Amino acid sequence: MAYDSAATRERILAAASAEFAEHGVAGARVDRIAASAEANKRAIYDYFGDKDRLFAAVLERLMTDLAAAVPLDGDDLGDYAERLFDYHRDHPEALRLLLWEALELGDGPVPDEARRTAHYQDKSRAAGKVAGDPATLMLLTLGLVAWPLAMPQLRRMLLGPDHSLDALRPAIADAVRALAARDRP
Repeated sequence: MAYDSAATRERILAAASAEFAEHGVAGARVDRIAASAEANKRAIYDYFGDKDRLFAAVLERLMTDLAAAVPLDGDDLGDYAERLFDYHRDHPEALRLLLWEALELGDGPVPDEARRTAHYQDKSRAAGKVAGDPATLMLLTLGLVAWPLAMPQLRRMLLGPDHSLDALRPAIADAVRALAARDRP
């Protein structure tokens, strides 16, 4: 069977996504990524250069997939919040990767920052159709969606161990709608 470089690259990205989500950049091991991807370390370095650039490629894929799966369309930010909540609940590695990025890079530049900034500005402009301060509203929306999923222990302590994510989902959407309505002229 002929070597399929595209398939190898995809396997590496999938394995790296899982490894980085579990261990972060510092804790991730190229050996484990290679073994999981059924590739050799040389292929990883040939395709991506180093571990940091591999992490950047994983984040680029994550952001592309997320943007395609959960577009901000229409004027109902509550609906967007619910769809984003569902995406993150179904893809917990996405939030974990973003949290690792924040932990390891802090307030410094992030991979592909210019393109990602433009993406978030586009989302803010779309939110601006329904709100007076769209950038702040978008930041608050992302926080309302992500925080309960990223901090399950805090969610459990505040809401109780039996409070389901299904019950929380509409409450988040209602909070986002209330914020958006507050800023309407």
